[in-house]
Amino acid sequence: MRAVLTAALLLSGLSGVQAVPALAAPAQDPSGTWLTGDGRAKVRIDRCGPAGANICGKVVWLKSPTTEDGSPRTDIKNPDPKKRNRPALGLTLLDNLKPEESKFSGEIYNADEGKLYQVSLERESASELSVSGCLLKILCGSQTWTRVPDVNQQAANVAGETTAPVPAPKAAKAAPKPAAKAAVPTDH
Repeated sequence: MRAVLTAALLLSGLSGVQAVPALAAPAQDPSGTWLTGDGRAKVRIDRCGPAGANICGKVVWLKSPTTEDGSPRTDIKNPDPKKRNRPALGLTLLDNLKPEESKFSGEIYNADEGKLYQVSLERESASELSVSGCLLKILCGSQTWTRVPDVNQQAANVAGETTAPVPAPKAAKAAPKPAAKAAVPTDH
C-alpha cells in the first residue's frame, strides 16, 4: 500500500509544483493504466462524471497484493470502520477530478493514511503522467507515472462487478495420421 502513499506524493525528495502558463492548452486525456513512480501499484484512469468530462482512477495491480500472512490487502487505515475491509485492489484513489486548464485537479485518496490530498494530473507525453499534490497547500511534490499495457490486471473482477470467465481456447484436433502403407514388393 506504500504505492498509494507515494501516489499521494508524500515522498522523500519532494519537488515544487510547476506553475501553469496563463494560456495553457486544454487538458490531455490521461485515460489508461499507469505505473506509479515507485513501481508498486498500477492505477487505471478512465473518464467519469457528467458527460465523461472528469476522470476517476482505481488500483488495478499491486506489486504486493497480499499481507505477510497471505490475506489480501485492505483499506485498513480508512477513518470509517465500515470501509476498512474494502480490498485494496479495485480501490478508487481518484474520484471525479475536473479539467482545469492543461491538467485535471481534485483529490487523491491515500490508503496508507486514510486521508485525502489535493492533486493534479497532467500528461507530459504519451507515456508519462505528472502527478502533483500538496499537503496543507504548503508541502507540495510531484512524481511521474508511466503508461503500461492494460492487460493482465489483478482487479479484473472487483467487488460489485461480475465478469464471465473466458473459456480457454479448445485445442485443435490433429489431423488423423494416414495409415501406414504396407511395403509392396516391386519386381525389378
